[in-house]
Amino acid sequence: MPRPKIAFAASPVPLAQTALRSLSQAYGNVPQAEADVIVALGGDGFMLETLHATQGLDVPVYGMNRGTVGFLMNEYHEDDLQARLDEAEEEVINPLAMTALSVDGTMHEALAINEVSLLRAGPQAAKLRITVDGRIRMDELVCDGALVATPAGSTAYNYSAHGPILPIGSDVLALTAMSAFRPRRWRGALLPKSAVVRFDVIHPQKRPVMADADGSSVREVVSVEIRSEPSVRHRILFDPGHGLEERLIREQFA
Repeated sequence: MPRPKIAFAASPVPLAQTALRSLSQAYGNVPQAEADVIVALGGDGFMLETLHATQGLDVPVYGMNRGTVGFLMNEYHEDDLQARLDEAEEEVINPLAMTALSVDGTMHEALAINEVSLLRAGPQAAKLRITVDGRIRMDELVCDGALVATPAGSTAYNYSAHGPILPIGSDVLALTAMSAFRPRRWRGALLPKSAVVRFDVIHPQKRPVMADADGSSVREVVSVEIRSEPSVRHRILFDPGHGLEERLIREQFA
């Protein structure tokens, strides 16, 4: 079989740039539009950037860790890359779509592979009203913030906020509060992937709130609607036995 055409992408850190030069020399480096596979060199943050940047190409992305945590990455090895790509297992994930309305009436849209989060942007706690599929589920949540996470993102910010780890095939979203004050220590909810979640900010000028979708931030929001976006498919490659589902299970016993 012909070897797949590889496009390499690397974060600006020296470790990733050194790997880029070495791998490009060994395997070639085609433009992303011509590639059969994209190899991302960096950490999880760079992997998210690469997935967002290439979402219109329908090309799988194989990450090798040249960063810190590397939850979405494979181990870095130079010698056997072609064989690893041939044997890699593919996971398909859908991002979240965020629609945020700011105080000045501007509507903002963004996609998030990990999570959409709302965070207080002032000295006072945020007050949020939570609606799921058009039905008010909580009239007032007093907290530092709240987020909706995908299974792929459930080990990131969601896990740090004591939210649950979700198996990849669960078709579930995690709604998690950060430092909930009322209801006291409310830990959140599990929702079906098809759910549409809306946060309304109570007293947005007195208690300002910002929204963030994988680093795309909107300040002084009035309301934020979040839903899964099945029309966007991110294809991620993992070495056999080290896919996202295995990593999510392993993380719960760490």
